[in-house]
Amino acid sequence: MDSIVTSDVVSGPSMEGDDRYCWVCFATDEDDKLAPWVQPCNCRGATKWVHQTCLQRWVDEKQKGNTFRRVSCPQCQSEYIIVLPSMGSLANVLEGIDTFIKRISPFLTAGVIVGSIYWTAVTYGAVTILQTVGYNEGLALMERAEPVVLLIGLPAISIGLILGRMIRWEEFVLKFLQTKSFKVRKFPMLSLLLPISNADDDRLLGGSSGRPGDANEPPMPNAAPQGVIIASDPLSATRVLCGALLLPTISSIVGRLFFDSIRNNFQRALVGGFVFIVVKGALKIYFKQKQFNRKKQRRILDYTPENIRKYCTKE
Repeated sequence: MDSIVTSDVVSGPSMEGDDRYCWVCFATDEDDKLAPWVQPCNCRGATKWVHQTCLQRWVDEKQKGNTFRRVSCPQCQSEYIIVLPSMGSLANVLEGIDTFIKRISPFLTAGVIVGSIYWTAVTYGAVTILQTVGYNEGLALMERAEPVVLLIGLPAISIGLILGRMIRWEEFVLKFLQTKSFKVRKFPMLSLLLPISNADDDRLLGGSSGRPGDANEPPMPNAAPQGVIIASDPLSATRVLCGALLLPTISSIVGRLFFDSIRNNFQRALVGGFVFIVVKGALKIYFKQKQFNRKKQRRILDYTPENIRKYCTKE
């Protein structure tokens, strides 16, 4: 236990004959002749002595309300010897209870948060089943299921949706098509998703026009291949979470709007979700390719007065 030596009040100069001064308030014996002094550590010289009251205040700042926290000298790292008088049996019991509550509170809080998230996931899983399968069919399905299966399977629905949402299959498809972009002319429909010109194909294959991409011209160092996405967009946690949790609702809506002929609710929602994901992915592929083409065709102009007036003075 940390402690400050609660020595008797010492008055007058030290045994070494030197005048004492407090390393906290910098006062000397002449400034306050009645103040108690203490030598709480192995320090010598300027930091040997300190006022008892000054050191008590300094210890309070270091302990931050925890009376039992160990405190050491900032210079020699000697641990202060702090002696606490007894408060009585009842007060000691209350202090023990208070200390126990302080230590267990963070774990209880974490447990409450984890439990809340778990039961929220269970509720979301049950609502998803009722939404996609149908109210009556969903209730019957959950009533027939084992409790353990429900407790594990229902929260797994939201986890699976979030993990599935994190799979960015559109970028894999786009990168694959771009690496095979010289074959786009064989599939005219792909030109709608991958608007790559013949000039781009010539640069990819290495032309003989004497322009960049000529087979006789050495490639630029560290140059990225044409038609390949350089970097992916960073994942957004909020977009992933919202997209994953809203997918069952969107799937049900798309299924009811476009596939009402399918009588089975679950199959209709499944088909609606698949169509939504494919259409959304195709639009994203088209948009990403357009963004890439725009970035690839950008120019940096000369810093001339004419260009400054034309491009930099626009409000």
